[in-house]
Amino acid sequence: MRHTIRILSVIAFSLCLPLGAFAKKDAGHGKDFRTFHVDGKIDYGKIGDSYTADLVMYLAGNQFMVMKELIKDFQAKHPSIKSIYVETIPPGQILKGQILKQGKIAGEKTARNPDLYASVNLGHLKQLKAKGVMDDYMIYIHNKLELMVAAGNPKNIKGPKDLARDDLVQSHPNPITEGIFKFYGSQMLKDMRLHKKVTGGANCRSCWAVKGKTWFTSRHHRETPQRIEDGKADVGIVWTTEVVHAKAEGRKIDGVAIPAPLNQQHRVGYAIGALKTGRNQKAAQLYLSYLATKTAQDIYAKYGFVPASAEELKLQPIPGKK
Repeated sequence: MRHTIRILSVIAFSLCLPLGAFAKKDAGHGKDFRTFHVDGKIDYGKIGDSYTADLVMYLAGNQFMVMKELIKDFQAKHPSIKSIYVETIPPGQILKGQILKQGKIAGEKTARNPDLYASVNLGHLKQLKAKGVMDDYMIYIHNKLELMVAAGNPKNIKGPKDLARDDLVQSHPNPITEGIFKFYGSQMLKDMRLHKKVTGGANCRSCWAVKGKTWFTSRHHRETPQRIEDGKADVGIVWTTEVVHAKAEGRKIDGVAIPAPLNQQHRVGYAIGALKTGRNQKAAQLYLSYLATKTAQDIYAKYGFVPASAEELKLQPIPGKK
């Protein structure tokens, strides 16, 4: 037990996060760094595999629940790719802390040249194009915002306008490292003219944006269901896929739909591209081709994602100048 706590403390320190980020049920953080082997074995937290695996992918974090089934199917079709290292953490954190500069996890350096990088913000890929390390991309799935509430919806929350209520304690993704709020949740609140009321204008993480009323998560919006289950929050902005996954796990939460266009579905496209500096160029292209198949799209749909169109699934040049 002491050994486990020490490991978590080191990880938290390396990521500039409090140990509390690894609370009960670990908020799914234990699945953030995985190596999938063709024989079905999965290794957790073997950071050094980012330098040696047959395919290395740094992906937007809220796909964590899909990866086991998706990669199992991909490796069954391509057994020569014997090991795949996958990170699923906020893409802004990956870009700034692992690709554009040397990063460390649990005190161990991570590779700066993953074979594939994906984000919910095309601007992140544009930065890599400007650096001369990525040329092409495709949109491979979509998502939308939803409100997560306690099972049975005891506060009778009917929609996003209820975020103006003074009797609710809210838990939202932080606006510093989490694209879901920085680019989408905040826009929804601005569209409803509720941004100032809900956030107090705060720009922080692991903090009370509005004391006793609005909490910003430490690392990932996967912390929100835990806060709701623990009675520390009544509602939080999450992806629809987070609600689907939590309910599939039997967690004591429910979802309240957000109507379009407030749910941002028209804007939320997951962009992925291969880095020219990656070690495994052929494997990266095989995976991109696989993402465009009906099988891969159907797997994503099972977990609540919205499939991409045939046109979106074609590789195209990243817009903008180098």
